Amino acid sequence: MSEALTPETPEAVLDEAADEAGEEEPIKQRKNGLYPGVSDELAASMKSGWADTELRGLTPIAQAEYTAARRAALSARFPGERLVIPAGNLKTRSNDTEYPFRASVEYAYLTGNLTEDGVLVLEPAADGHKATIYLLPRSNRENGEFWLSGQGELWVGRRHSLAEAEQLYGIPASDVRELPAALTEATGPVRVVRGYDAAIETALTDKVTREHDDELRVFLSEARLVKDEFEAGELQKAVDSTVRGFEDVVKVLDRAEATSERFIEGTFFLRARVEGNDIGYGSICASGPHACTLHWVRNDGPVRSGDLLLLDAGVETHTLYTADVTRTLPVNGTFSEIQKKIYDAVYDAQEAGIAAVQPGAKYRDFHDAAQHVLAERLVEWGLLEGPVERVLELGLQRRWTLHGTGHMLGMDVHDCAAARTETYVEGTLEPGMCLTVEPGLYFQADDLTVPEEYRGIGVRIEDDLLVTEDGNRNLSAGLPRRSDEVEAWMASLKG
Repeated sequence: MSEALTPETPEAVLDEAADEAGEEEPIKQRKNGLYPGVSDELAASMKSGWADTELRGLTPIAQAEYTAARRAALSARFPGERLVIPAGNLKTRSNDTEYPFRASVEYAYLTGNLTEDGVLVLEPAADGHKATIYLLPRSNRENGEFWLSGQGELWVGRRHSLAEAEQLYGIPASDVRELPAALTEATGPVRVVRGYDAAIETALTDKVTREHDDELRVFLSEARLVKDEFEAGELQKAVDSTVRGFEDVVKVLDRAEATSERFIEGTFFLRARVEGNDIGYGSICASGPHACTLHWVRNDGPVRSGDLLLLDAGVETHTLYTADVTRTLPVNGTFSEIQKKIYDAVYDAQEAGIAAVQPGAKYRDFHDAAQHVLAERLVEWGLLEGPVERVLELGLQRRWTLHGTGHMLGMDVHDCAAARTETYVEGTLEPGMCLTVEPGLYFQADDLTVPEEYRGIGVRIEDDLLVTEDGNRNLSAGLPRRSDEVEAWMASLKG
């Protein structure tokens, strides 16, 4: 990684440039660099000789009409109130390097913009609200920001001008650096989505209440419960790329055996970065007993023939919609007798859960259906004393099932998490909702209450379902689930 050119630039030079540009502060410099400063001749040279790169006649982003409709719904819910939704800021990873930026879901959902420091403001108007998207403009070339600042264009790449942003997002755009002062002077009721931008929250500190802000976050979470046509399409794209990522992994399992779970992680990550924005969450590449750790993301263990591999991974699209799929695969391509017994029980539970996903059903129905099957099997195997109703009432099956059977899916892998319980867990399924169905059985390696042959086996099968008018559509049906189909699929990929 190259070193900044500017750590010891004399402050007088920068102050003068800042004054000429009408700015108050010089560009912050990095310490301990190799260049002693910027000569007047170099500063003059860097100001001139650049082509006009302004982009004109841009086509609006694909979701522009959908984001407009979402903003209209938000406006209708909070008439007469100023609404402030930040994207968030860069976060330091180490010293002067940052984590890759991911815009807040609320901001991305309402704008389609994914850049750091952005803020959407809805100002009350006679007929609802006037929306403005506040962004950083292009780097200043007069004061040298574009090449002197660590966040200048020549360091991190070109960003859109405000005029370009207006064309892309269909929202009037302004300089975000002017926003904190404007918010400080603002009057009237204000709500802000907290936790993303400290400067914005500070500017509003005497104007907002946590109770009102929580209502805003809850509304935006519940608004995402039912996906529109664009969102459903993006989720299908995410799943399709994920299916190809799983195929990639199966093709290189022999190389993973020679290395570790990290090879699986890296293989899937390549697909996510080539076809999408990123992985939607930390990939779980759990081989052998690691499959019994629900969120095994260390991925540093061995991959051994004869063990099962639990792969829980999802590609995130460029619009931030993520898949969330799990398959449990025999590393050598063939389930042992005990592995197949446990796997088939989970498969049957998932089948029951999937059948319960339909419009008008209670959200809990798919979970209850899957848990009933698993409790039946645990009683049948002699691991629990029946009747099954007693087991379910006391939750005894949870020693080995551990988690809930699914969750809403969208721009967050656990989407709509701030929604009210009565509209989510206690709610009713509607067409357009997208959720996972993912039962599992996990027999820990040190569990002395089960026969030794069970110990160290973990199985989860997870698919992404879109509720339709007449039932559901399995977005991840491209990956086989039944044990014999899994074996045949793996054999075909290994060739």
